[in-house]
Amino acid sequence: MIQLEGSGNWPMDHVAIEKTKSAFLIKIGESLQNNWGMTCTASEDDVDVFMSGYAFRLKILHERGLSLLKREIGNQAKRIYSTDKELFVRGQHASMINGLQGRYPVYGPIVRLAKRWVASHLFSPCLVEEAVELLVANLFLKPLPYNVPCSRITGFLRFLRLIADHDWTFSALVVDINNDFGPDDNKEINDNFMSSRKVDEENTQNVSQAMFLATAYDKESEAWTKFSPTSMELKRLAAYARSSANLLTKLILEDQTDSYRWECLFRTPLNNYDAVVLLHRDNLPYPQRLLFPSELNQGRHVARGNASKAFRPFMLPADMKRGTEELKNKLMVDFDPLRCFVGDIEKDLSKKFKLWYDSLGGDAVGLTWERECSKKRIREDAAEDEEADPVDVLKAAGELGKGFVRNIYLLKAPRLTN
Repeated sequence: MIQLEGSGNWPMDHVAIEKTKSAFLIKIGESLQNNWGMTCTASEDDVDVFMSGYAFRLKILHERGLSLLKREIGNQAKRIYSTDKELFVRGQHASMINGLQGRYPVYGPIVRLAKRWVASHLFSPCLVEEAVELLVANLFLKPLPYNVPCSRITGFLRFLRLIADHDWTFSALVVDINNDFGPDDNKEINDNFMSSRKVDEENTQNVSQAMFLATAYDKESEAWTKFSPTSMELKRLAAYARSSANLLTKLILEDQTDSYRWECLFRTPLNNYDAVVLLHRDNLPYPQRLLFPSELNQGRHVARGNASKAFRPFMLPADMKRGTEELKNKLMVDFDPLRCFVGDIEKDLSKKFKLWYDSLGGDAVGLTWERECSKKRIREDAAEDEEADPVDVLKAAGELGKGFVRNIYLLKAPRLTN
């Protein structure tokens, strides 16, 4: 994120502001390329800089433009405002977390364990990484009745207990990293929390902000947990956390050294889902991060697919022997086939089921049927959609992931209600 010095020469029109930012980005890219020999590609929104095997994406934040965009009407202005606000919030979050890491060196290793646990149990779509960082931060800021965690295992266990035991329905979790909240701040956060709960009382079927995380830059808990986890997702998350915490406590008390039992903390039971999609491991964005390859020998085998050779999210050793220009043409920045596959399913089949997946390198996607599967709903869907049968729906999902999907298994058919 690039922040420029303040200037009164910035235009007052949001379109002109965006064009000015694009011009700055192009000049920055040209300078890096001409003066330092870095390879850069520019678009109207950002510049990608290739250096030492990494791609850095540069964006410009114009804080005064945020207030101007907020007053503008139109889809384009709203989109730009949303993007810039997210960039601003991420910058604030990164700065605060970096300061906390400097105070507590063990914080980082605990966060990595916590993130791996969340992803391994396919909760990546429910709990974003920034929310995990705040949950772990709370263990250091409010450790009572214990001392501050001094080891990875201690911190990881307390993270699991926090998710399982905190009263999320009636209590907001306030993460005051810089210890600068006063009575007015706490009152504002409490008012925001109570307001969110009143909205939930009126709409009990779709509870939002089930996990209310308040920070100095986000007193409304809108940045990371506004839409997820939902109350149903949070209950499932808490149940998994309680089970893992109990297992971890038992392993510690019994002084267990059996590696398989420790691995169970990061192995998720696939039979807890209604259907499971297994992915080709060679086409995963980070195949080296796969902890435990997934296999399934139960349920009904619905579909099998071959791995596509048309794309690879990573470079092979043979690719590195080619010329620089050919390498550039093969390189795909920010390409994540799992994210694309999930996005396509949510776009076309989101009314059928909910997806659970591991964004850090898992090769399995869990599916659970949406609960509104009434007989009337099925008849209505059948009238307008020939793929009302669960097997046909899963085959359609397999077609969306052709070349990426390895196998699909149906474990439980959707339950029908009157």
